[in-house]
Amino acid sequence: MARGFDALPPGPVGGAVSGGSDSYALLLLAAAWAETAGRRLTVATVDHNLRPESRAEADAVAAFAAAKNLSHRTLTWEEPPAGNLQDAARRARYRLLGDWARDGGLGAVLLGHTLDDQAETVLQRLVRGSGVDGLSAMAPLHRREGVLWARPLLCLRRADLRAMLSRMAVTWQEDPSNDDTRFQRVQLRHAGENLDAIGLTAERLAATADRMALARDALEHLAAETAARAVTADALGYLRIDTGTLRLAPLETQLRLLAAGLIWVTGVAYRPRLSTLKPALAAALSPGFRATTLHGAILADDKGALLVTREPGRTMGPVRAGALWDQRWTTPPRPGAHLRAMTKRELAEAGWKASGHPYLACRSVPGLFENQALLAAPFANPLKGCHFMLARPPEAFFNSLTTR
Repeated sequence: MARGFDALPPGPVGGAVSGGSDSYALLLLAAAWAETAGRRLTVATVDHNLRPESRAEADAVAAFAAAKNLSHRTLTWEEPPAGNLQDAARRARYRLLGDWARDGGLGAVLLGHTLDDQAETVLQRLVRGSGVDGLSAMAPLHRREGVLWARPLLCLRRADLRAMLSRMAVTWQEDPSNDDTRFQRVQLRHAGENLDAIGLTAERLAATADRMALARDALEHLAAETAARAVTADALGYLRIDTGTLRLAPLETQLRLLAAGLIWVTGVAYRPRLSTLKPALAAALSPGFRATTLHGAILADDKGALLVTREPGRTMGPVRAGALWDQRWTTPPRPGAHLRAMTKRELAEAGWKASGHPYLACRSVPGLFENQALLAAPFANPLKGCHFMLARPPEAFFNSLTTR
């Protein structure tokens, strides 16, 4: 296990511990490593607030951590869940743990995913019809929203970890949702018992994920090389793609670049479906193309190049200055001021024509207002202290093309 832990960068390390067997095993192994390596380990538990027992379970983890002389913090999900419950809970978990890690200056956050989880993820993505990226499943190390996430247990089976805990007389908590067959992951877990009999074991599924990860790395490398030649990411939050260079690239590379661009300009966390991405790309590269919308963005011709920018009609309403507008823009706090989309008249007042930016791109950025008076815009900042900050700067687009 030390090989996995020693790959972590310097600094304190966090451990995400739910109270289940995998996370307790992670805590024990990580604590032993941290003591030997002279590293500081701190622990957090996410209370999803979905069951009456959840707070007591988090308290039990806190007591277990205290017995190991480790600091612990419970992170509570306050918002009511909407849509797909498991997906919403997963996103909330990453957000809460990510905020905790950044606030604490942690070099990495350890997750307790095992080889069994890896196999279930591969099966789940096979069912969805995922491509190379999906089937490469979970990486031992990956960066997300400025945080390094590490999975040092991916090479181990859950049964072996539970056997270790039993030998150490450690009891763990069982989440009833892990046996709820309404969830697809639970269905696949039960199906895996039958797949073992025909040779499709967890080890072979994990090996497939490893080989797919090698293929993904090669595809990402090609996409990054193509982006360096074809894509200009502007600090106003839009892309210009040279269509001549894009047409010379393989279709997979074209789709990968466009998907990454859509995520960057909109702030949406997930890729568009392939069934919508392919026809939009084909239209954008067709003669006579003018404009289309996809994934909250506009694709438009811009003097022979492909412009990818936020769809103005999909931006959010007003927010106070200092808050994040449309998941993309913010300014320093300013009492009594707010950010909102600008009207055509206000865009002209701000001087968009002199900015040199495309009109569509200017329409998708906010203005800073006091009452109804326009104070500043990202392309025109006449007042001191009114500078705008793009949540995902241009380099974030290029960094997003690789997972490492």
